[in-house]
Amino acid sequence: MNECTFSTVRSSGSGGQHVNKVETKVTLSLNIGQSQILSTEQKQRIQQKLRNRISQEGILQISSDTERSQAMNKKAVIVKLENLLKKACREEKKRVATKRTLSSIQKRLDNKKQLSEKKRRRSENF
Repeated sequence: MNECTFSTVRSSGSGGQHVNKVETKVTLSLNIGQSQILSTEQKQRIQQKLRNRISQEGILQISSDTERSQAMNKKAVIVKLENLLKKACREEKKRVATKRTLSSIQKRLDNKKQLSEKKRRRSENF
């Protein structure tokens, strides 16, 4: 968490005087390219999977304004970051190709026969 920088701003939405005076929205910034915690392989995987969330400078920004307190939003942002990084670093399992079942093949052939029969009946009338 030493590499993360936190910034706070006033949150939007309803809440009256509290929301207008207190900076409860927390934004976490993490420079993926300069991170010393992550390996180069992890950095590449994160940059590939989270490319829509990372700026051109290589900074990942996550924000939270769901809670009324700054401390709770800070905890929520940290949890979001952990979940994002875990999900991005996880290796996806390769799909094992399987053989089509006999019933699925039979269904497809039956459907083809029905369609061809329908088209054949249409042409008989003309």
